[in-house]
Amino acid sequence: MLRPIDSFFLNLEEPIKSTMLFLRTHIPSLSKDITEEWKYKLPFYYYKGKMFCYLWIHKKYKQPYIGIVASDKMDYPELLLEKRAKMKILLINPDEDIDVRTINKILKEAMQYY
Repeated sequence: MLRPIDSFFLNLEEPIKSTMLFLRTHIPSLSKDITEEWKYKLPFYYYKGKMFCYLWIHKKYKQPYIGIVASDKMDYPELLLEKRAKMKILLINPDEDIDVRTINKILKEAMQYY
């Protein structure tokens, strides 16, 4: 029997599935203090036991994104606030090469707020 978080990833359609599976392994690789949990019916990542970021698919753009908890303190043109009060998102285009350097730079800065 698969865990809900595993089912979530395996039931995605390509190319979103490959992008999300990459992010699933990449985000925890940034620090031994990042853990994956199934919270609010979505994949959530905790840093040192506190909510750090999550993965989801944007309804309008149909693209995966990383929602970053501490991003209200950050100023990157790639981060979108939209109608959220604090969290910003980083859209990931599944039809292009993933910009790992930008992801790393943003997430490593976010870690500094913990």
